[in-house]
Amino acid sequence: VGKKVQAIYLWWHKPVIDKELLQSLPNLKVIANSGVGMDHLDLKLIASFGVKMANAPHAVSSTTADTGMALLLASARRLVEVHNISISPSMDYCEADILGVKVAGATLGIIGMGRIGYKIAVRAKAFEMNILYHNRTRRKVQEEQAVGATYCKKIDSLLQQADFVMLVVSLTPQTHKLIGKRELELMKPTATLINISRGAVVDQEALVAALQTGVIRAAALDVTSPEPLPRDHALLKLKNVIITPHLGIKTDKATYMITEEAVENILAALNGLPLPSEVLPS
Repeated sequence: VGKKVQAIYLWWHKPVIDKELLQSLPNLKVIANSGVGMDHLDLKLIASFGVKMANAPHAVSSTTADTGMALLLASARRLVEVHNISISPSMDYCEADILGVKVAGATLGIIGMGRIGYKIAVRAKAFEMNILYHNRTRRKVQEEQAVGATYCKKIDSLLQQADFVMLVVSLTPQTHKLIGKRELELMKPTATLINISRGAVVDQEALVAALQTGVIRAAALDVTSPEPLPRDHALLKLKNVIITPHLGIKTDKATYMITEEAVENILAALNGLPLPSEVLPS
C-alpha cells in the first residue's frame, strides 16, 4: 500500500509526519496542509525525502481575520461576562460598573502584517481604529495608506502605544514566547492582548501574572499551549480572559475552500507543475 501513496492531505495535524512514515512511502510527492501554520512539520526532514509541501493561505485569511476582530470586539465589550450575567437566574438588572472599552478611535497594534494581518487592518479601519504594525519587512507605502497603517520598526514602540495588540505571526524559533513578562509590562494597563497565531508565541505564565495583577486589562485567545488547556489551568479561572478553541478557520465555506486549495496543490505536484502555495524549508 505504501508504494501507491503519492500525496497526503493533512487535516488538523493528522497524520503525524515523521521519519518512519516518510520512509514507508517511497513514492510520496507532496504533503498539503489544511491551514497556514506549518510549525507542526519538520520542513527540512520532509524536503530531504524530496517531498514538496503546500499550505492554504488563500482559503483561511479572511476567516481568520474575522476571528481576530470577533475576539477584539467581544473582549472590548465583555460579551462573555455579560452574557453569563444576562442568563443568570438571579439577574434583575445589569450592574452599572460593567463597562467595556471603546473600539472606535482606539489604537490597534498588529504584530505580523502578512496576508491575515493586512485583512485585520482593513477591518479595523472600518471600525475607525488607528493602526500600527510591526513586521519583518515593511509594507508598500500604498498598502499602508490604503488602511491608514503606521509601521513600527521596533516592537517595543507598538506595545507602548496600542490599546489592543493582535498577534498574527507564524510560530518559529524567533517568535517562540515573543510576548513575555518584559513585553507585557511595556503594554498599557488598559490594553488587551489578542492571540490568533499560536499559543507558544506567548509566555502563558507571564500572561497569567499580568492579568491577575492588572499589568494589562484583558486577553482574548483563540490559541493556547497546549490545546485544550488542562482543566485546572489558571487562565480558565480569570474573568478578564476569553478563550476559544482554535476557531480561526472553522466556517463552512472556509473548510470547503481549504480542501479545494489542497487539491489544487496536490494535482500540481502530481503533474509536475509549480505548486500555487508551496512552502519551502527556511
